Amino acid sequence: MTTIYDVASRAGVSPATVSRVFNGTKVSPEKVEAVRRAAADLDFTPNRAARSLRTQTSEVIALVIPDIENPYFTEMARGVEDVASEAGYSVVLCNSDSQPDKESTYLQIAIAEHMSGVIIAAASDATNLDSILATGRPVVAVDRATRYDLDGVVMANREAGIAATESLIAAGYRRIAYIGGPEDIDTAADRAAGWRQALTDAGREADIAALQRFATFRVDGARAAMEELLALPEPPDAVVAGNNLIGVGAIQVLTERGLTPPAVGVAVVGSLPFTTLSPTAVSLVRLPARHMGVTAARMLLERIAGDAQPARTVVLRGETQRASANR
Repeated sequence: MTTIYDVASRAGVSPATVSRVFNGTKVSPEKVEAVRRAAADLDFTPNRAARSLRTQTSEVIALVIPDIENPYFTEMARGVEDVASEAGYSVVLCNSDSQPDKESTYLQIAIAEHMSGVIIAAASDATNLDSILATGRPVVAVDRATRYDLDGVVMANREAGIAATESLIAAGYRRIAYIGGPEDIDTAADRAAGWRQALTDAGREADIAALQRFATFRVDGARAAMEELLALPEPPDAVVAGNNLIGVGAIQVLTERGLTPPAVGVAVVGSLPFTTLSPTAVSLVRLPARHMGVTAARMLLERIAGDAQPARTVVLRGETQRASANR
C-alpha cells in the first residue's frame, strides 16, 4: 500500500510537507501541486475521518516508556525523535515506571493536550488504551505486545533467548541459568522460552526448574536473583541475562564473588550500558532499539497522515556477538 513516504519521494518533498498538504496547513502552491500530482499518480487517498480529526490536534506525539533510566529505551526514544523532528513533530517523553496508573495519567494528558498520536511500551498486561483509542488517535505499540489490534514493533525475543543460550553452550558451559524480568511481560516470558528451548534441544531440560528466575528488569532485581542462584547446592556455571540492566546486576555480583566472566559465563539479551569488563568477555545479542524507534515513528506518522490499512506488526532481530574468551 502506498504511504506518505512514497508520495514524498515522488514529489521531491519531505514527508512532513506531504502531511501538511493533506492537513490543510499552509504550504507553497508549487509544493501543493507536486504533492497532489504525486498522490494522484500513486493512487494515494488519505483517510477522511483521520484527516478531520487531525485538524483538531497539535503536532505533538507522546512516547510512553516504562523506564527512562534504561539506555535501551532512551536509545529507542532517540530514533522516535529523529523521525518525528524531521516531519515537524515534537515528542513528549513520558516515564510510566511500569505502573499502569501512572501510564493511564499520561494517556489522559495526551488526550487533553490534543496530541496527534501515541507510541507506547506497555507498562504491563493491564495497560488500558480504551480512552485514547476512543478518540480516534493512532497508537503504535513498541517492544511489548498489547491486547489491542494495533500497529506494533517488537523484537524477536524467543529467537534472542535461543541465541544467547546457544552462545554459552557453544563455549562449553554446562549448567546455564536464566534471569528475566517480570514473567507477565511478554518480552521476559518469550526470552525465557527461548532459553528453555535451547536447553531442551541440548538435552539439558532437567536444569530448567532449578535455574530459572524472574525478577525485575533492573539492576537490583538481577543482583538478588544472581545471589539466589549462587546459593544453590549446585550453582550455575553460566547465566543468560534477559536484558541489559539484568546483565549489569548479574556481573556485579559475580565480580564481587571473584567469578568475573568468563569464570562464570554471561550472555546478555541487549547491550551492556556500562561495564569494566573486556567487550569480548560476555556474549551479547544486540537489539536494534534505535531502529525500533525509527520504525514506530514512521508507522505512527503514516497513520496520522490517514493510512487506513490493517494493523501491522514489524519484528526486528538481534545480532549475536559471542564472547571470545573461554574458561
